[in-house]
This record gives sequence, structure tokens and C-alpha cells, in this order.
Amino acid sequence: MNLLMNMFSLILMLLLIMMMLIMMISKKSITDNEKATPFECGFNPMSYSRLPFSIHFFMIAVIFLIFDIEIIMIMPIILTVKTSQMIFWFYTSISFTLILIIGLYHEWKNGMINWAS
Repeated sequence: MNLLMNMFSLILMLLLIMMMLIMMISKKSITDNEKATPFECGFNPMSYSRLPFSIHFFMIAVIFLIFDIEIIMIMPIILTVKTSQMIFWFYTSISFTLILIIGLYHEWKNGMINWAS
């Protein structure tokens, strides 16, 4: 127990010494507010930050992410054709594909995929 406490205190002391050395040697000593602000291409971050954002663009991005994740979920179904029972594999793949098609139809009917609007 004593050896464990000695090791722990030695590690803690080394950690504190290294942190203090890093803080003293660090080149960044003066913080500049202009340099500390995030940079976004196309607009000045110091200006009005609540610019209007297109909900349509956001919905297209969300739809892309949903279908991207669904494609990732389809990959194991394709890879397990030979290792599982064929009837269960067939029902699983057909039901998952039907859910995808119904979701695509719903998004199409609500006009989320239409770029022109």
C-alpha cells in the first residue's frame, strides 16, 4: 500500500512539474481577442451573428445524414447473406428497404427534396 501511494505521489509531482514547465515555456503569452474568435469563411464574425439560415438547406442536410446512416445499416445486411437463414434475411432486408422507400415517399410528398422551392 505504501509503495502504491509513493508511486501515485511521484506521478502526481511529475505531472505538476511538467504542467508548470509547459506554462512557463509556452510561446503564447498574450491572448488577442481578434485571433481568439472563430473564423467562418464568407462573413465577418464580429458583425451581427444571427443571420437568416435556410431551413430548406438544413432539411436537405438532415435527410442526407439519415440516408447516409441507413446505407451504413444496409451494408451488414448484404454481408450476412450466406451466414444467416435465407428467409429471415429476406424478410429483414425487404422490411428495411420498404421503410426506406416509405420515408423517401413521405419526404417527397412534403416537398423536402424539391430544390426549386
